[in-house]
Amino acid sequence: MTVLDQDGVRLTVDDSASVATVTLANPAQRNAQTFALWRALAEAGRRLPGSVRVVLLRAEGKSFSAGLHRQAFEPDGLDGEPSIGDLLARGEQGLDAALAEFQEAFTWWRRTDLVSIAAVQGHAIGAGFQLALSCDLRVCAADVRFAMRETGLGLVPDLTGTHPLVSLVGYGRALEICLTGRYVSGEEAERIGLANLVVPEAELDAAALDLAAAVLAAPRDAVIETKALLRGAPERLYDEQRAAERAAQARRLRDLAGLGE
Repeated sequence: MTVLDQDGVRLTVDDSASVATVTLANPAQRNAQTFALWRALAEAGRRLPGSVRVVLLRAEGKSFSAGLHRQAFEPDGLDGEPSIGDLLARGEQGLDAALAEFQEAFTWWRRTDLVSIAAVQGHAIGAGFQLALSCDLRVCAADVRFAMRETGLGLVPDLTGTHPLVSLVGYGRALEICLTGRYVSGEEAERIGLANLVVPEAELDAAALDLAAAVLAAPRDAVIETKALLRGAPERLYDEQRAAERAAQARRLRDLAGLGE
């Protein structure tokens, strides 16, 4: 069932209503991102049925996403959208609000009640890299090439990608990747923890579906509790994490015994 199809984003839900697929659907432009596409991605998150447990993110064509559309950097900006000059003219609060709105396309993938899986092939540059980083898990084709090019343009990665990048590969490697803008291959991505799995391109969609099926095999509430425990672990002290584990397990035991709160 197709739930949304606009501005280069298509959202479908499978017959079980447990798996949703978000597809970047502008292969002729290598799925370059626009402000309209970001609004569509945010809308896809809002339209997810409550029954969905796994969201697959994939892209049509040879490239996952070439990053922000180059026209956004032109003086006139993207057609029908504010230019960078227009955004700056809004003042500090207005600019911050606009950037926060852009980030909404990248935040909902981390919801505790979902597991998000990105299937990434070809180039994932800048905003494309950050979109892949928004997901919980990444299955990559062997030809994948990640790169963070913002710093070389005089900018910073601002689409929520810095936190997961540091969490996955560590500060030193994250800094080096961002400052040099170099490509990270599929082999390196798997070795340093960016990719959970690297497969031949022809097997990418099947591998992502297999991973989704493995996630669905576990009870939903146990998945939700486990994801929350692991996501919160870096911010907790050891004894705080122990307490969080006990509290989560107590909830699961009460639920399994039919003694839910």
